[in-house]
Amino acid sequence: MSSFLLKLAIMSAILLLPRSNAQLSSTFYATTCPNVSAVVRGVIEEAAKNDVRIGAKLIRLHFHDCFVDGCDGSILLDNAEGIDSEKEADPNKDSVDGFSVVDDIKTAVENVCPGVVSCADILAIASQISVSLGGGQTWDVQLGRRDGRTANRAGANSNLPSPSETLEGIKDKFSDVGLDTTDLVALSGAHTFGRARCKSFNHRLYDFESTGNPDPSIDATYLETLRQTCPQGGNENTLTDLDQATANDFDNNYFTNLQNNKGLLQTDQELFSTTGADTIEIVNRFASSQSDFFDSFGQSMINMGNISPLTGSNGEIRSDCKRVN
Repeated sequence: MSSFLLKLAIMSAILLLPRSNAQLSSTFYATTCPNVSAVVRGVIEEAAKNDVRIGAKLIRLHFHDCFVDGCDGSILLDNAEGIDSEKEADPNKDSVDGFSVVDDIKTAVENVCPGVVSCADILAIASQISVSLGGGQTWDVQLGRRDGRTANRAGANSNLPSPSETLEGIKDKFSDVGLDTTDLVALSGAHTFGRARCKSFNHRLYDFESTGNPDPSIDATYLETLRQTCPQGGNENTLTDLDQATANDFDNNYFTNLQNNKGLLQTDQELFSTTGADTIEIVNRFASSQSDFFDSFGQSMINMGNISPLTGSNGEIRSDCKRVN
């Protein structure tokens, strides 16, 4: 092999290396900030008194962070010199929220353990606590991430699933970050609580795929309910429950909704209504066993949290989640 080809091969191998070989650990802050979970929980409990949606918002932030250059807290950065904020990407604008609560959590944590806990880890901890407070399970959150110094708005525009995407498109985006079909179905189950704006599902109600008719996979009674909430020409920002039966509870009702053709978003219902899809069996399994769903959801959250974390000496511990140090 020529020296040029050898150098090229070495450079290619380096580019393919993970961002760090260090491992995340559930005990990462055991000595440096042992009360971090209790501090985070206290802030979320207080925030939930005024915003029943805060748990769903925090999980969404973690999800939208991890799918863009890994779980590095980049979604939290504001516009600054050299930084085009991911907050203004199409999938995030008017869609993600909870930033002020993250700031409150960061302030509370800094008061106890200054310069120790990353904003990326705060999102991971907050997600687990949000599920637990909603009646869901706990899991051993893996910690030790550090915060990135850049944002990637273009990546947010291209990597995040949209509510009108096909099942194959969604599967591809999950596969691109190392998540499989079980992860896709389990993590979609986070839509067991939270709300969505009319503009994210209006296309299903009146003119689905330019047919002049509604999406045929929507239950007829459910369709009429949604049309009353989101009339043609109405306010596209009107909110409706993702799960109309147990709107604020973390449970497996999301999956029985899919079985009854009452999934709100196209990307939800396609998990069950796509003929021959391997997701159907998983939906049925989670619908019949809440404990199975809970176990799988916890593991899939760990899997998602392992997407390209910055660890060791990479990145930084931001003192303010909105800006780099």
